[in-house]
Amino acid sequence: MEESFLHFIWKFQYFDNRNLKSDSGKSITIINPGHSNSDAGPDFEDSKIKIDDIVWNGNIEIHVNAKDWYRHGHDKNEAYDSVILHAVWNNDASVIRKDETIIPTLELKGLIDESLFRNYKRLFQPGHEILCEPFVSDRNQILILNMCEKTLAQRLEKKAGRILRDVALLYGDWEEITWRLVCKNFGFKTNTFAFSELAKSIPFKILKKEAHQFTTIEALLFGQAGFLEKDIDDEYFEKLKREYLFMQKKYQLERRVDEHQWKFLRLRPANFPTIRLSQLAGMISQHKNLFSFFTGYSSAGELSRKLEGKQSSYWRKHYKFGRSSKTVIGGLGSSSISNILINTVAPLIFAYSLHKGEEYLKEKSLKLLESVRAESNSITKKWKDLGIEFKSAFDSQALIELYNEYCLRKRCLNCMIGVDIVKSC
Repeated sequence: MEESFLHFIWKFQYFDNRNLKSDSGKSITIINPGHSNSDAGPDFEDSKIKIDDIVWNGNIEIHVNAKDWYRHGHDKNEAYDSVILHAVWNNDASVIRKDETIIPTLELKGLIDESLFRNYKRLFQPGHEILCEPFVSDRNQILILNMCEKTLAQRLEKKAGRILRDVALLYGDWEEITWRLVCKNFGFKTNTFAFSELAKSIPFKILKKEAHQFTTIEALLFGQAGFLEKDIDDEYFEKLKREYLFMQKKYQLERRVDEHQWKFLRLRPANFPTIRLSQLAGMISQHKNLFSFFTGYSSAGELSRKLEGKQSSYWRKHYKFGRSSKTVIGGLGSSSISNILINTVAPLIFAYSLHKGEEYLKEKSLKLLESVRAESNSITKKWKDLGIEFKSAFDSQALIELYNEYCLRKRCLNCMIGVDIVKSC
């Protein structure tokens, strides 16, 4: 027997709860099993039970063996004085609180249908990275859809929570947080850290003030990124360096990143950070009110088209300062634009919806994800191989969260799909 299974049984009350008796022979009626506690302390909180004629409100602690109460030191911990019932598989000891009062114990052995535990063991058999792999294709698609809606909401709420925390640290400056989010996104994993540090080194109000001059924005970005420190025999490099040195003094800028921190290895030239910096400069020059640009669009197609802007003419023909390219380097590709919509725009709008309490903004973020093509990566491939259908980023984001937060962590008993398998396979 495993404790996680007993948690599952208690949470959903999958046992014969008629005519229950405590270890002292008193009748037990479960009015409310409570809710799971993921933090330190008793396993279930805010429970309500009736023992004989007295109604008790408090917490429930669950163990395989009653002696685990002492092994875990609960008898010496005041946090467990609120426990009103000890639910165990095997009642091999009486338990007491720190004040030495006795806690009623309910033994679950003999109350649980053996098929449930058999199904549980089948589900948790090793051999599959996604434990439900042998059973998931037989599940009702509506069940999978419901679980995906849950995981997508969790993913967006988690991202929105981080955004709202950072907005608070920036005293409610949504323009600045938008700049930091989009700049970080331009790192596209490989250079996320460097782009994130770059964003923190230049307040967006400075870029907004200089947005009418593309060259000035490029000078600020390349200078703060550390690319203008050397001496290179290149006319455009020298022009940017002169402009940057002037702007650096004007705004008293300090760098947070050096050239050596930028990664070029195993990247195609079109994905080099130099190209991305110029593309970012182009976006700022075209859309100096970034927050309203990302939140006020009328259609996802319109927003995508406006993100197609190209880098400066120099960076269409060069991939590093002084190094020309044999082919013309294009602007942001469709996959990069989709990445920005998924990882910056949708979470930003969702966070703002929570801040404003506006349901229509939440719906807007979800519709945006529905309009973007599903991601193709190692995680979505796993689901595709299992026969799970997904068409949009709404689906792929949900499945990524499902895999990371449930499958990898073996939280099958917190997943609708896993629960359904244990109940019916």
